[in-house]
Amino acid sequence: MAAALPGSLLLLALLALRGRAQGLGQTRFICTSVPLDVDMCTAPAPSGGAAEDLKTTVLQLRETVLQQKETIMNQKETIRELTAKLGRCESQSVLDALPGEPRPGGRKQPGFSKNTMGDLSRAPAAETLSQLGQTLQSLKTRLENLEQFSRMNSSSQTNNLKDILQNKIDDLEKQVLSRVNSLEEGKYNARNESEERGKIESTLTSLHQRISDLEKGQKDNRPMDRFQLTFPLRTNYMYAKVKKSLPEMYAFSVCMWMKSSASPGMGTPFSYAVPGQANELVLIEWGNNPMEILINDKVAKLPFIINDGKWHHICVTWTTRDGVWEAYQDGTQAGSGENLAPYHPIKPQGVLVLGQEQDTLGGGFDATQAFVGELAHFNVWDRKLSPGEVYSLATCSSKALAGNVIAWSEANIDIYGGATKWTFEACRQLN
Repeated sequence: MAAALPGSLLLLALLALRGRAQGLGQTRFICTSVPLDVDMCTAPAPSGGAAEDLKTTVLQLRETVLQQKETIMNQKETIRELTAKLGRCESQSVLDALPGEPRPGGRKQPGFSKNTMGDLSRAPAAETLSQLGQTLQSLKTRLENLEQFSRMNSSSQTNNLKDILQNKIDDLEKQVLSRVNSLEEGKYNARNESEERGKIESTLTSLHQRISDLEKGQKDNRPMDRFQLTFPLRTNYMYAKVKKSLPEMYAFSVCMWMKSSASPGMGTPFSYAVPGQANELVLIEWGNNPMEILINDKVAKLPFIINDGKWHHICVTWTTRDGVWEAYQDGTQAGSGENLAPYHPIKPQGVLVLGQEQDTLGGGFDATQAFVGELAHFNVWDRKLSPGEVYSLATCSSKALAGNVIAWSEANIDIYGGATKWTFEACRQLN
């Protein structure tokens, strides 16, 4: 250790002098030997020019260290300022997301995702009016169902409530029409927009609740499978969850009735996620892409044309052997293919959600992928249905079978975020 000391000191002096030489042009390097038993601090100073050069180098090194220390302090101060600004920005982002219940997730970047409960107040006015119009139309349709029910079960109290709700809907339509006229005449005042929209949304929420209360009275008078789910707006908080998970399946058939006119893309009618794989089984129509089915994140494009605002019956069958799939629309085979996740069984112990695409197990919803429309008779089998069985379902034949894995029943579904549930006769439009 002692024998290596002079070499170490000599190397340190050379490195220091070389670092300073980069900014001093031509420089001489002076090497001075020091005995092992002599303290560097008390050693006699070299004489002549060598001593002056060494002293100058030491002073320059000290000055460099002080300058670097000052630079570091300035950088720390800058970091503190940037951190404070970032904190203020994050606080403002949280305040912007407060109108709804935040949910984690997002298809593109798992993690925190801003809730869209307040998106109506930030959306373009024309788009907002269109959404309100769709909601009003949904409420009117539900009232028509209540009218049919009240005609079969005459009740003066029910009729009075129906009349009150109808009057409120008429008032809302007048408000929406007034806002449309204001936009057309250029009288739109953004200052009062949030307040007016808040009043209308509050009234709509109240109407949803009142109509839902009325519809609850019909439960005891109808079969458990005669209902439909309605998702009137594209949000990340409206959805339904099937209480039962799927088992391990080496084949399946998924069938349902759907109605939507949403554009672009009707969204995600259903998604099934398992631990470690959010896209275990998904049906989605996103943006301007055709409808797709995903199995273990493998994709097949489906030849469905169903976003025309009419009811359609669709079925998708699949088997793990060679990944063969078939797609049926309104009882007729519309397409088929193979090599879709071959020899990959559908995994059990997952979460089955209607109306949203999952980026995490049971959550991570993205409003841009939400289903907009109506859905009913969602059934799942652990085998491939035959073309005849699919046709019986699409024509509401008495021979039609319920799913042996998931059967459509009110007892099997939990609803969240304002999605609504009311009476549905599957083949009413075919009669």
